[in-house]
Amino acid sequence: MAVTVREKELEKIFKALANRRRLAMLRYIKEHKEASVGEIAGHMKLSFKATSKHLALLVAADLLEKEQRSAQMFFSISPAMPDIARRALNS
Repeated sequence: MAVTVREKELEKIFKALANRRRLAMLRYIKEHKEASVGEIAGHMKLSFKATSKHLALLVAADLLEKEQRSAQMFFSISPAMPDIARRALNS
């Protein structure tokens, strides 16, 4: 059975959303419009390294976008976030 590009995209999105910490990060960022890795790590009570790994996965799934400012990286909800992910985040 051949896997389509769309199916691969959906799998990446669902894997990114299938974690309570990543969902909480998305909700925090949505509520605050944007947040730095340090802010998110502090809120989540996670290490900077663990937080960065979760955020990288969310960026790879096109759920977040990132912007480097000085020595800090800031994250915001991607305008290209697929509708299915947006609906999951809003539920």
